[in-house]
Amino acid sequence: MTPFDFKKWNNILGWTAFAIALLCYSLTVEPTMSFWDCGEYIATAANLEVGHPPGAPLFQMLGAFFALFAVSPDKVALMVNMLSVFSSAFTILFLFWSSSLLLQKIVSRYTSLHETNLKVILGASFVGALTFTFSDSFWFNAVEAEVYAMAMFMIALLLWLGLRWEADMDKPHGNRWLLLISLMIGLSFGVHFMALLTLPSIGFLYFFKKYPKVTVKSFILANVIIIAILLFIFKLLLPYTLAFFAKTEIFMVNSFGLPFNSGTLIAFLAIVGFFYFALQYTRKKEMPAVNTALLCILFVLVGFSTWLMLPVRANANTPINENKPSDAAEVLAYYNREQYGYNPLFYGPQYTDMFAGADEEEPYLDKKPNYERDEKTGKYVIVNNYEKAEQNSNSKHRAILPRLWSNDNVKGYMNFVGVPKFTIKPEFADNQELVEEVAAFRQAFNQKRVDNEDYISFLKYYSEYIEVEKPTFWQNISFMVEYQFGYMYGRYLLWNFVGRQNDNQGRYDNLDGNWMSGIKAIDEMHLGSQDNLPDDVKNNKGRNFYYFLPFFLGLLGLMYHAQRDLKSFYVLLTLFLFTGLALKIYLNERPFEPRERDYALVGSFFVFAIWVGFGVFALYEMIAEKINAKTAAWSAIAVSLLVSPILMAKENWDDHDRSNRYTAIAMAKNYLDSCDKNAILFTIGDNDTFPLWYAQEIEGYRTDVRIVNTSLLMTDWYIDQMKQKTNLSDGLPISFSHSQIVADNRDVILFHKQTENRWNLKDFIEFAKSEDTLTTIEMQSGHRLHFFPTNKVRIPVDKTSILKHKIVNAKQADSIVPYIDLDIKGGALYKNRLIMLDILNNNNWKRPIYFSPGSFGDDDYLWMKDFLQLDGMVYKLVPIKTPVIEENYPDMGQLDTDKMYQLIMNWKWGNGERTDIYHDPETRRNCISYRGNMARTMDALIAEGRIPEAKKIIELALDKMPLDYYGYYLTLEPFANGYYKVGEKEKARALMTKLFAKYQQELLYYTTFSPADKSFMATDIVSAIERYRSLLRVSKKNGDIDFYQKNRQAFNQYNARFPQFGRDKE
Repeated sequence: MTPFDFKKWNNILGWTAFAIALLCYSLTVEPTMSFWDCGEYIATAANLEVGHPPGAPLFQMLGAFFALFAVSPDKVALMVNMLSVFSSAFTILFLFWSSSLLLQKIVSRYTSLHETNLKVILGASFVGALTFTFSDSFWFNAVEAEVYAMAMFMIALLLWLGLRWEADMDKPHGNRWLLLISLMIGLSFGVHFMALLTLPSIGFLYFFKKYPKVTVKSFILANVIIIAILLFIFKLLLPYTLAFFAKTEIFMVNSFGLPFNSGTLIAFLAIVGFFYFALQYTRKKEMPAVNTALLCILFVLVGFSTWLMLPVRANANTPINENKPSDAAEVLAYYNREQYGYNPLFYGPQYTDMFAGADEEEPYLDKKPNYERDEKTGKYVIVNNYEKAEQNSNSKHRAILPRLWSNDNVKGYMNFVGVPKFTIKPEFADNQELVEEVAAFRQAFNQKRVDNEDYISFLKYYSEYIEVEKPTFWQNISFMVEYQFGYMYGRYLLWNFVGRQNDNQGRYDNLDGNWMSGIKAIDEMHLGSQDNLPDDVKNNKGRNFYYFLPFFLGLLGLMYHAQRDLKSFYVLLTLFLFTGLALKIYLNERPFEPRERDYALVGSFFVFAIWVGFGVFALYEMIAEKINAKTAAWSAIAVSLLVSPILMAKENWDDHDRSNRYTAIAMAKNYLDSCDKNAILFTIGDNDTFPLWYAQEIEGYRTDVRIVNTSLLMTDWYIDQMKQKTNLSDGLPISFSHSQIVADNRDVILFHKQTENRWNLKDFIEFAKSEDTLTTIEMQSGHRLHFFPTNKVRIPVDKTSILKHKIVNAKQADSIVPYIDLDIKGGALYKNRLIMLDILNNNNWKRPIYFSPGSFGDDDYLWMKDFLQLDGMVYKLVPIKTPVIEENYPDMGQLDTDKMYQLIMNWKWGNGERTDIYHDPETRRNCISYRGNMARTMDALIAEGRIPEAKKIIELALDKMPLDYYGYYLTLEPFANGYYKVGEKEKARALMTKLFAKYQQELLYYTTFSPADKSFMATDIVSAIERYRSLLRVSKKNGDIDFYQKNRQAFNQYNARFPQFGRDKE
């Protein structure tokens, strides 16, 4: 009988798992760009441009290679997405091989290897690989152009290489694996830093191989050394190499008068020379360990050399050139993500620092000097006021392991650990009025007449008179364990191996984003009642149940691994913890993040999937004690396949299948099409910027529109780029010179009131541009900041220019105002708003100006909400006053019904009307804007008597955004009213009946919860009641009294189920 060929079948099954993963992801891959960062990644990859820090140059270069296979511009996104598909499929391949290699080693430690258990080893590894294939978070990453799929491939490859090195470590040339590992670590920095977290596991492979007898002392020492190596590469080797290049460049140019880039070249030659002579010396002196260490460092640096793409492309002035890392110093700042600010990890300030003021002993700190090239002098010059440039945190509010640190998330912290205590400062203890005010506030807070928001406001207002206590160490630990470990890690782990409630983002309530098993008794203990579930809850495609089965297999595998081979268990446990809990410590997340963050934790889930495979082998051994070994083998593998990967594939397919979905690119094109020719469009965040970048840079769509991200407009490099022509868009008319806005210059100008007069915008800008010391005021730090003497600004309106450039419809010529008066609110004007005002001043109405609707802040619209016109998806600045009516908020601006109707009827929908695609949360959320804008247009058309067109708007809204698939039912109420107005009473009744049923199901669901849960859900319940009431009153307002009376009783019955909220009857 031919012996079982393990190596052959190991390769066959490995590639089979690869093929299954490749087929799965190819069938479900997004055919174009997705929301969030994907549009930026695709654009910067395909065109080799510079994306946001800390960059992903290797990912971009490989993406550019994949993009070469696109048959047309609109297929570029698909091909870059395929980079993630292939990366993920290769991850599965190396997971399988790592699992089989480990399991073979484990089993051989306590029993002989024979055909049956070798087959089970392969079958178990196959189950583990396919479990990870169909897991929620990994599948999500696999089908879009983000760095996490490729980073996960790096982790899988590094673990496999580590296992191969361990096997060959004592053989001749065994260290070739170590050199390959070093190269891959360097390359991983060109994708995502998280792949570096594999290093500790590889370190323990070496330790346990070289030191078979482990003592407590040696184990502790090994942990310290391994962590030190990790920190050496991440925090010393690479940043200090970049710093060496930067400082050598500046020194050689400034001290010896050499030309620019000569210092960089000298630094490169010095490094090459160092390694050449050091390697020669260590070889000559027979120092193999030092020689190998030097080679490892060299290979890391060789891998890291992919970062050379960034300065090369930055100097090419690509259209997307974030931070412009054009020289060594700028690349270092790019690597350190300096634009994102400071996130304290092990020691630093807490949020209560915002109430304490500057530190008494050292109130101000120096910033890093910011060097720039001065082409005139041929030297590098410091362009920022770095000495005593920033306020120091108050030492009384610093702490070890500060988890409660962000000033932007104070209310969220308070919800977890309670409000901070405070006392009146001793010097104000005799102020009776203050004492009484404090006592009254405390009483009001204890009686719940004021909330946490009010508490924060009180602390800010009285910060000069009170001492606020900082959170305790145990409050920080409590928050870390409960929120950062529990909610932002444990919940995600259980999502992937137990089940998921829905695809809505969790907000720490029982309704959305929780793990859920499908076992009613357990789910009710965890989340409350699961009776009378609304159809929307039951039909949410993200509602996936695995009944704890993969999770229990993983736990069984974990326990089996720990029992059978504690050393290799610790290797995997290290990877599991470093890519899970340790990553949570590093990220130091706040409540709540803009989106779920499970996609960054796939390395931890990768390890758990390996344990799922080990669990299959443990199950086999348990069954084999009762029945024939061969029967036990096939039974264990077959059952495990059913209860883990097959079950997960069945549950997860519908909400991970992105095929035929083009809603993101449709939205981007609708934004661009809403703008007139040569428009300027001010955007705010990721989802109103990155998709538009993709549409322009990759598909060449509406490149005449200049997109201006106002967040980036705080930076000098972006302002400089906005002055340049890009594609078909001319540069923006910005009058500030580079020196006037460089670095921190005019980051903020302060309001220092000196006059009540209203200034023309031109004079206001000229004052802000002035370098005269009379236009500055001295701060406590000794720095002088620019100020503006009045917050009242007048913008003259050139009617001739308005009509010539068709800024408004000629029919409204008589409505054009002679000027626009705006009042700048707050005590400061930030650089981005100053530049926006400068553009407005110099543009003189020649190019139409638009604002994306991503925010409702007054400053986002330059305090001119009364001078807007809704065009399609965006707001146009027009010199016609349309006051914002509070009861209609958030509706703003006037409508040009002719223009709006044409825009709406030509909107692209990206297959959003299809009921066989997956409508992700972002697609569903966008219906708020779509429906809201369509409803306003419908109302305007009805008011003008254009009934047929109004009907078409209603039918289009209901057809393109099917009621059962988009939710947000409040946005449908205007269409019920519209049906009445256009004479379609029966259609109004039909729509309202469907919506009544939705509200009734929701309220019936709330009745099943306990009184405590109902109290926690008070906002949701009251909102549902009042939305139901508002919809019911539509029929009454339109004279359909019979229908109103018929449904009034039902409303009152549902309302009566919640007497504790005291809502009125109808």
